[in-house]
Amino acid sequence: MPSLLTLSDVFGTGHHAAVSAQVGPGKDVAVIGDGAVGLLAVLAARRLGAERIVLMGRHKDRTDLGREFGATDVVAERGEEGEQKVRDLLGTDGVHSAIEAVGYEQSLTSAINLTKPGGHVGIVGVPQSGELPNLAQKFMKNVTVAGGIAPTQANMYELLPDVLDGRIEPGKVFDREIPLAETPSGYRAMNDREALKVLVRP
Repeated sequence: MPSLLTLSDVFGTGHHAAVSAQVGPGKDVAVIGDGAVGLLAVLAARRLGAERIVLMGRHKDRTDLGREFGATDVVAERGEEGEQKVRDLLGTDGVHSAIEAVGYEQSLTSAINLTKPGGHVGIVGVPQSGELPNLAQKFMKNVTVAGGIAPTQANMYELLPDVLDGRIEPGKVFDREIPLAETPSGYRAMNDREALKVLVRP
């Protein structure tokens, strides 16, 4: 049941991010953000055949789950330092696909900076500003930026068979379960980084 619940929410969103970033077999991918959506974007990237998946996050319990989902590398640093660490790990000038699952200007800037010329950025983090940062870099490298609200209902038909067959377990992102009456405390726990994703039972 937990894995089925993610299809209408975080896994559907992570999948949308990976598809928007044109993730495919043999590609190098950077996922920025170790929240539930970022972790399930890692799972989605692995499912779509990515060769190297670098998860950028600094919470060890979350990045450990990211490794279980398919991350080949973890980078805890942010900003320019983190971007250089990704390049050093890959031994290249960046990734084919970057996934932005945070919504901050810095994370989107890093996603664009990390993407190879002609590459793709998938954004699903709710933007905290109304502007696209790093526009000159995007333009000069011919980087495509796509994404937005995930069409989870449409994605469900593609993802459901893999969940039912047990090939993937996106429900592992739930690390706390509460009754319906305690829903506000569940939101507080996620906001305070005390829980990754809360499952509410009626």
